[in-house]
Amino acid sequence: MKQADQIFQLGEQLPALVRDAVSTHSVRLTVGASDSLPKLVVWRLLQPVIDEPHLRLVCHEGVFDLLLADLALHRLDVVLADRAAPANPNVRVYSHSLGSSPVAWYAPPALQAAVRRGFPKCLETVPVLLPTPHVAIRARLDRWLAQQEVQPRIAGEFEDSALLETFGASGMGVFPAAEWVNDELVARYGVKRIGRCEGVEEHFFAIGTEKRIVHPLVRRLRGL
Repeated sequence: MKQADQIFQLGEQLPALVRDAVSTHSVRLTVGASDSLPKLVVWRLLQPVIDEPHLRLVCHEGVFDLLLADLALHRLDVVLADRAAPANPNVRVYSHSLGSSPVAWYAPPALQAAVRRGFPKCLETVPVLLPTPHVAIRARLDRWLAQQEVQPRIAGEFEDSALLETFGASGMGVFPAAEWVNDELVARYGVKRIGRCEGVEEHFFAIGTEKRIVHPLVRRLRGL
């Protein structure tokens, strides 16, 4: 039944794909971005294909498991995420590492004076924003805090990275983020880097299905 559903769904999509191919010269790439992946990181990861002539980029954001389900049904060409896909005997997928980034703590203008008292102990005296436990990096942050013997004053937890950064930049609390996009964070939100989470890295993956013909832009994302 699952295979039949996929066949019917692909059949329903075929007329639209044929019309697009005849009427335009665009190259369509449908990307799923996990909501836990920082949006500035998604932008960085897609840079290898952004300059493709006649690119038609379609981005969907969502929960990791649901994106994998759409990938299995061929609704997406690739999924960008902060973790590898779990093993699944029913779906043949690959998880290709796109790199990693050290993680640092950032403070909004309203809290920059308060964090001068010393890092990382200042995290006990200022409000702190963290990803929810469903986000891959949360466990690594918790271990780092325990190693530093810091008990943070948690003011908020966010599954969506964009919400975390938006509330943090508005003054609600200091927050962790990938240093890979430090310049963009500082320029966009006016935040200040106050210290690094030594030994903590955020990992980035491109996840796709194993098939004979791979989308050429997905190959480019993977550096092939």
